[in-house]
Amino acid sequence: MKTNSPAVVAIMVHVPNPVDGLAWYEKAFPDSKRRSAGRHDFEFLDLAEVRIEIVQSDEKVASGAAGTVVYWQVENLDATLDNLKALGASLYRGPMEIENGQRMCQVRDSWGNCIGLRGR
Repeated sequence: MKTNSPAVVAIMVHVPNPVDGLAWYEKAFPDSKRRSAGRHDFEFLDLAEVRIEIVQSDEKVASGAAGTVVYWQVENLDATLDNLKALGASLYRGPMEIENGQRMCQVRDSWGNCIGLRGR
């Protein structure tokens, strides 16, 4: 029996300059594909059936760590961490050991937003 369970379809990342933010996230997630919504010249990244939408921060939603962190499963945690740090991200928490031989950490992008990583 199929249930109507919610699924993650998009993650909005708020930054002061969406053009710069989109370019940064495209490098941070090299397997992503840049797509266009066709309206208002809005572009986003498509990664594993999840949209990464880079949008303008404002007085209602600023950039930076605010409590919710999305974790991405990666094959090689150290290599992914090195790549993000080379792009200007900074280690925020971890890495730490978790279940089943996995490790996890958080980095902050150039605008202070947290990105969670899980992998070996």
